[in-house]
Amino acid sequence: MRRLRCSPHRSAFTLIEALLAISMAAIAGSVLLLGITSSLQTTDEAISQTIANGMAAQLIDEAIGLRYHATGADGYQVLLGASAYELSGAGRERFNDIDDHDGFRAQPPVGLFGIELGQDDGTGGARHPNFTVPNGRFDNWRREIEVYYVDEADHAKRLPAGWTSDYRAVEVRIIEDDPTRGSRELVNLRRIIAYVPPM
Repeated sequence: MRRLRCSPHRSAFTLIEALLAISMAAIAGSVLLLGITSSLQTTDEAISQTIANGMAAQLIDEAIGLRYHATGADGYQVLLGASAYELSGAGRERFNDIDDHDGFRAQPPVGLFGIELGQDDGTGGARHPNFTVPNGRFDNWRREIEVYYVDEADHAKRLPAGWTSDYRAVEVRIIEDDPTRGSRELVNLRRIIAYVPPM
């Protein structure tokens, strides 16, 4: 009968090889986690930009959907902004012409009736709890709007206070006041509105 001899060389990992393999796996894992973290941050930024664009577009559409000027006034008002009566509402529900929106600011952003966005139902009431945005989601966001006259020949040029033209700009900014990164503008939308005097 033949005896099998054990080879003096075993085919096992040495301690150095095992530590090297564990180190390489740890490095690969950390690179993978870094990639996932970066992807999540990019996704969160894209979501914020999309929401901010929607907020800005909604406010511009609300403003330019109103009359160009107040009843009894003409299209060349020097002082723009809401009257005391219009400001005494819960939100913007009393605004009845474009220039009433000039200087409006809200943090967190609110809907037409002064209820925080994501909590309102669009008619002045509260949304069903199953369909609300998580509390505090927009606490650091600010929505502001300006209405001002622009040069007739160059709509990019803002006219000095007290000057008028047949063109107004409506500009909405969504700003995030981040305690760690500081204040940053998420969106800035601007539309030009023309006034056509009655014949």
